[in-house]
Amino acid sequence: MLPIEQSFTVKFQYKTYFTQGIFIPENSLFRDVIAADGNEGRRKILVVIDSGVVETNPLLISQIRQYAHQHQEILDLRGEILVVQGGEAVKNDEIGVQKILQAVNDDAICRHSYVVAIGGGAVLDMVGFAAAIAHRGVRHIRIPTTVLAQNDSGVGVKNSINTFGKKNFTGTFKPPQAVINDADFLLTLSVRDWRSGISEAIKVALIKDKTFFDQIVADVPLLNARDRLTMDRLIYRCAEMHIRHIAGADPFEMGSSRPLDFGHWSAHKLEQLTHHQIRHGEAVAIGIALDTTYSFFMDLITENECTQVINLLKNLGFDLYHPALSAKENDEYLIIRGLQEFREHLGGKLTIMLLEKIGKGVEANQIDKSIMIKSIESLALV
Repeated sequence: MLPIEQSFTVKFQYKTYFTQGIFIPENSLFRDVIAADGNEGRRKILVVIDSGVVETNPLLISQIRQYAHQHQEILDLRGEILVVQGGEAVKNDEIGVQKILQAVNDDAICRHSYVVAIGGGAVLDMVGFAAAIAHRGVRHIRIPTTVLAQNDSGVGVKNSINTFGKKNFTGTFKPPQAVINDADFLLTLSVRDWRSGISEAIKVALIKDKTFFDQIVADVPLLNARDRLTMDRLIYRCAEMHIRHIAGADPFEMGSSRPLDFGHWSAHKLEQLTHHQIRHGEAVAIGIALDTTYSFFMDLITENECTQVINLLKNLGFDLYHPALSAKENDEYLIIRGLQEFREHLGGKLTIMLLEKIGKGVEANQIDKSIMIKSIESLALV
C-alpha cells in the first residue's frame, strides 16, 4: 500500500507594539489589540505578573483592574491576578506552570481567551510555555518589562522552562498573539538589568549590522546615563532585527544552526555553573567576549576588531570574566561541556556562530578546544 502523504502550511502573524503607560485609562492600545481578534463580545483574560515588576510598580495590579473595568465591554478579567517569582528561578521547576494551568482550568480560560504575561524574559518564557500547552494553545500576549525582553526574548516565538539542569530543555515554539513594549517599565530597572539587555543588541549588531554596532559605540555615554530616547532607539532596532530573522528560512529551528545565538553556547552553561547568580545578558556579554577573542585567535578577525568589541563591553560596565569560566572537573573545563549541550539542544552537527568581521557572522562546525581555553585564559587578564 502506498503511503498517504499530508502537507499543509500554517500562517503565523503577530505585531510588536511600542507604547508608554499601557494601563493608563486613556491608552486604548491593549484594549484595541484584543478587540481586533475578529471575535465578538467580551474576551476572558488571565493576567500573570513578575513579582519583581509588582515590587517596583506597587500600583500596577490596581491599575490593571481599573483599566479592565473601564473597558469591560471587551475585557473580562478573570479570577485573581497571579504574581509569580521573577528571574531565572521561575523556570527551574514546574510550580509556576502548574499554577497557571490551575488558573486556566478554574477560570474557564479557553482557546479564544488570553493569558497575558507581564515581566522579564524568564517569566515570559514560563508563562508562554504554560499557555502553549493549556488546551493545546491559549492565546498569549507578552508585555516585556526589561531591556532584554523588549529587544530579544519577548519578541520571539520560543517558550520554555529549565529541566535536567539544562536551560530551556522543555519548551515549545508558539508565537504570541501580540507583543506590547511599554517603555515606562524600563524606568524602574536596576542598573544591572538596564545594562544586561544591551548585550543582545551588541550580539545582533556584530553578526548582522556594522552600522548598528558603530551606533552603539557612539551611544555608550548616553546609554550609561540611562538616556531614554537612546535606549528606545536601541530596543527598536534590535527587536526589528530579531523579528526579521525569525521570519526567515528556519523560524522554528529545525536545522542545526542558530545564527542569533552568537556567544550563547557558553552563556547558557555559565548561567548554570553560577546557579544563575549572573543575569542572562551578563552571561551573553562574557560569551560574546569569549567567541570574539576565539575568532581573533583563529585569524578570522583582526586584533583591532577584537579590541573594539572588548572595549565596547567594558565601557558599558560589563565584567568579561567569571571564575566559573575556569572551573574544572577531572582536568576538564566545565564550560567546554556547553558545546556538546548546545549541539544536543538542536541535534545535528555542532554549529557555532563566530565573527568574520564586525557586522558579519560565520558558522563553524568544529571548535579547537585548546584555542578556546587560550581565549578563556586571555579574558581572565582583561
